[in-house]
Amino acid sequence: MIRERCGVLMVSLGTPETPTPRAVKRYLTKFLSDKRVVNMPRALWLPLLYSVILPRRSLQVAKRYQSIWMDEGSPLLVYSRRQRQALAASLPNVTVELAMNYGRPTLPQAVSRLFAQEITRLVILPLYPQYSCSTSAAIWDAVARILTGYRRLPSITFIRDYAAHPAYIAALAASVKHEFSRYGKPDRLIISFHGIPQRYVEEGDDYPKRCDVTRQALAAVLDYPPERIIMTFQSHFGRDPWLQPATDETMKSLPAVGVQHVQVICPGFAADCLETLEEIQVQSKKIFERAGGSTFHYIPALNDDEAHIDLLRQLVTAELP
Repeated sequence: MIRERCGVLMVSLGTPETPTPRAVKRYLTKFLSDKRVVNMPRALWLPLLYSVILPRRSLQVAKRYQSIWMDEGSPLLVYSRRQRQALAASLPNVTVELAMNYGRPTLPQAVSRLFAQEITRLVILPLYPQYSCSTSAAIWDAVARILTGYRRLPSITFIRDYAAHPAYIAALAASVKHEFSRYGKPDRLIISFHGIPQRYVEEGDDYPKRCDVTRQALAAVLDYPPERIIMTFQSHFGRDPWLQPATDETMKSLPAVGVQHVQVICPGFAADCLETLEEIQVQSKKIFERAGGSTFHYIPALNDDEAHIDLLRQLVTAELP
């Protein structure tokens, strides 16, 4: 029997190479040009993107990245590399590569390295616990375009999401319980997911349902009143209506109803990044405290935690022979 050669392609969103306006502009150009991310007529969207949005947001976002940049680089890339290294160590007979859909290491580079190993089976692992057309489906599109350049293709498995996987929920619960033990149980536990336009949901994206699956599963294993858990959506962009309730507006409103202590977890992010370390840990905390709240704690992403790596290993091995 011929022994299979297996490979894993871990894919995350992407990040600028440096926290400078020029690098941020390159990153945002690729990210915001993807039709899966911004589904508007190109004749309307692209002139607006290049003339207004990129010049303005590149400067703003660069400053935000500068505030969270690590000695090793962008947090998302630093933690993603650690995840790849740890997953590869747990799968000694499997080739594991990391790619960013909008950045480096690039998808074409990662696919090329995998195919150079003459793999016969490929597992594509988007690092998004909850499926969305703007994230997981964008990876599917990008990989499919790359594969048109290859004559020989391996068997391919695409892990759509893992919103309720027992190991994922257990890892989330462990991180929440750890924070509870450090700071006490909060008045409210906020579960903040990245938002998407409401129109995408109306057109068939089941993302909010997948987020709620995670919320329900996590609430079921916590020793914490489920009615004190609030699911919100962050990172609103543009003028279209987005999923509600919004994380920032929720932070503004809670102190007025007597909530003084909140803890926030962002289960949709497999690694800490701009949206968690700056938007939540810094900006949301300011919003809450300015509204009269007294105690705010951000619960870190799973990053390269041992339980998280074991989850990723389980996801991959379930698809291998």
